[in-house]
Amino acid sequence: MNRFADRLLAMLLLAIGLLCFIRAYFALGGESAGDALASVRLAFFGTAGVVSALAALLFWAGLLPGRSTLAPKTPLFGRDAEMQTAGRPRLRQLFAVVPFLAALALVADQLGPWSRQPQDAGKSLIAEQPAPSAPQGKDVTSAPAPEPEAPVSPSEVALAPPVSPPEPAPAPAAPPQIVAPLPQAPPPQPTQPDGHREPVVWLAVAPDGHSIMSASTDRTIKLWDIDGKRLIRTLGVHKDMARTALFLPDGARALTAGDDGEIVLRQLADGAVLQVFSSGQNGGVNKLAISPDGKRAVSGHDTGRVIVWDIEKGSVLHVMPGHDWSISGVAVSPDGTRAISGSIEGTLKLWDIGTGNQLRSWHGHERGPYGALFMADGRHLITGSGDYTIKLWDLDSGREVRRLEGHSGTVYALALSADGKRLLSGSLDGTARLWDMETGRETALFDSRSGPVYAVAFAADGRVLTGGYDRTIRDWPAGGGDAAALFPGAPE
Repeated sequence: MNRFADRLLAMLLLAIGLLCFIRAYFALGGESAGDALASVRLAFFGTAGVVSALAALLFWAGLLPGRSTLAPKTPLFGRDAEMQTAGRPRLRQLFAVVPFLAALALVADQLGPWSRQPQDAGKSLIAEQPAPSAPQGKDVTSAPAPEPEAPVSPSEVALAPPVSPPEPAPAPAAPPQIVAPLPQAPPPQPTQPDGHREPVVWLAVAPDGHSIMSASTDRTIKLWDIDGKRLIRTLGVHKDMARTALFLPDGARALTAGDDGEIVLRQLADGAVLQVFSSGQNGGVNKLAISPDGKRAVSGHDTGRVIVWDIEKGSVLHVMPGHDWSISGVAVSPDGTRAISGSIEGTLKLWDIGTGNQLRSWHGHERGPYGALFMADGRHLITGSGDYTIKLWDLDSGREVRRLEGHSGTVYALALSADGKRLLSGSLDGTARLWDMETGRETALFDSRSGPVYAVAFAADGRVLTGGYDRTIRDWPAGGGDAAALFPGAPE
């Protein structure tokens, strides 16, 4: 029982010690720090806190017993066991009295009249200080609104004597300008209501050169009149992101594809759907290419499969499951007999369209080839990649012939001029670049300054067309220079 009482007393002493330390802390850094009273408080409560904490420790450990206890000596039991005085009554009283006095001092310090003087003084200074007025010419709309006054009854209004308005105080003089004005914001980008609402990821020029098609992540396919600079119509809408839009050689139909796994044959005159090719379990259509005669289409899917379609019969010819990763690029040779596919880990595969057999496979890039084009001779292939390079390949040997370097981001799109002498590349670094295919030299740089370039194409007159993150289709001079917003995106 005595042991329990000592521990209870130890907890009480510890609480008194903590209160003393708290009061000493406020005396050290509070509102009255620095005066004589604060110094006395700091010394007294600091000492009392140390003594109380020490007393609590001693009482808890049982080192200050108050009476004689049995002190065993060898042997442990029997007549030889003696009674020894182990108590320390005076020391026990000292360690109990000092915290008790400290507790009284805490109560007196908290309730005494002097305890509120510094706080009241601070309040009076705040009350006497006038509220700052807003400088002339500054925006004060962000200031908190005054609290609404209490409603006044009609009788109070009738009985209230008229009060003449006070004379307005003279406006303070405008402070001198000491901060440099902010630079003017860049002019806003042009917009048009019928433009794309999300990034443009594909551009294709019609065989007659008078119109272009665009595909966007907003799921829509749009047909534009280049000469009249207007939207002809929204050609169609996919159930998911639209990826590709290609004109058929007859100039009257188009194939569009998207992440919904559908390839749709559409009529350009009115957008009517003529045929839907569904990839089913083969997944979304990442890339699509058609043969020069318009009879075959090759699609690359996010499951790694490559499918050859018979457009005229509306059937599947071959499903080639050779890739282990999602397809990032496909192309069909000029004679329509072979196809190339590339996957996101950098593997390239050459296929026989007629049989579905794999002719060659090699690791061409460190990352996915997102652009792929056959040259006119059918023996050379151009690929752009996530490793920032553009490579020219000899398909007979699988050897790299030339490497074009300059982009600082993924080369996402490629386009070859009609004469095969110029290559146009678009990159996630926000630029499009023009290359001389005979020398491999970069001849022009087109900087969008508005985000990644996802789509590139050559207009019939050789001008450069780009589409990208800013939702805008731009028109660039072939020799370089500033772009014009040919078809701006929709307002955000």
